[in-house]
Amino acid sequence: MSAERSSIERPIAGAGRLSADEIRAYHRDGQVTPAWRPAPEKLARLRDAVDRLIAARPPGETDFIALPHIPGPDPADHPVSRAIFDFAVDPEMLDVAEQLIGPDIALWATAVFGKPAGLGREVPWHQDGRYWPIRPRATVTFWIALDASTPENGCMRVIPGSHRAGLLTHVASDADDLVLNTFVSDPRFDVSGARDVALEPGQVSLHHVDIAHGSRPNRSSRRRAGMTIRYMPTTSVFDRTLPEYQGSKQVSVPWHDRPIWLVRGIDRCGRNDFVVGHGAW
Repeated sequence: MSAERSSIERPIAGAGRLSADEIRAYHRDGQVTPAWRPAPEKLARLRDAVDRLIAARPPGETDFIALPHIPGPDPADHPVSRAIFDFAVDPEMLDVAEQLIGPDIALWATAVFGKPAGLGREVPWHQDGRYWPIRPRATVTFWIALDASTPENGCMRVIPGSHRAGLLTHVASDADDLVLNTFVSDPRFDVSGARDVALEPGQVSLHHVDIAHGSRPNRSSRRRAGMTIRYMPTTSVFDRTLPEYQGSKQVSVPWHDRPIWLVRGIDRCGRNDFVVGHGAW
């Protein structure tokens, strides 16, 4: 356990990257696409790392690539993991997260969604908080578009305001063409209000842990690659004692030995472990 301050220095200035209206929209709708974008040179390094990661896998295995910021056993892969990790802990990113979840922040997950042209699977309607061992549920997800993300190639869709309903009922699915094993089936869920989150390359969508969202399959001739980075406030605990939940059809994402990082501030709840799994770095 640790409540020590992060070794990543907090910047002196530059924290006001979201406008007051954008912050209000995030809390009202559960999702916002701000005017802010990461610096072009940082995006270029991230895009190069993700392109290398996707190129190393068969097309049918790129819909969901879990935790690419954590280095695997092959040292040849470490430069890619390092580039993604460095992007995730950049002060510019943390400034934005702080405006939404406060000054005490843990990085706990990343993922690549490399939905390939013509093959990309559907992501059914779901809430992220259904799957994660964070108590109380609290996370802001950065969805960074590396390609154009459009309705034609399966951009993310959200139900604005659905995060205010708390956890919705999910039911199991055995369909082979879905990325997840469960989907929302709840009388409170109304898909008629769905909104496409279309993004240009380099744009960022920010969404709440409980917003209902999903995406259609990619039947177009263009790839739809994006990167997610997930931060939680340290008023919550990443509870590795909870039973693991297998939510993805493609890959197991265990959390009993998952490393998390204190990237800003202190561990407010005093229960987060920032030692487990850190041997690779």
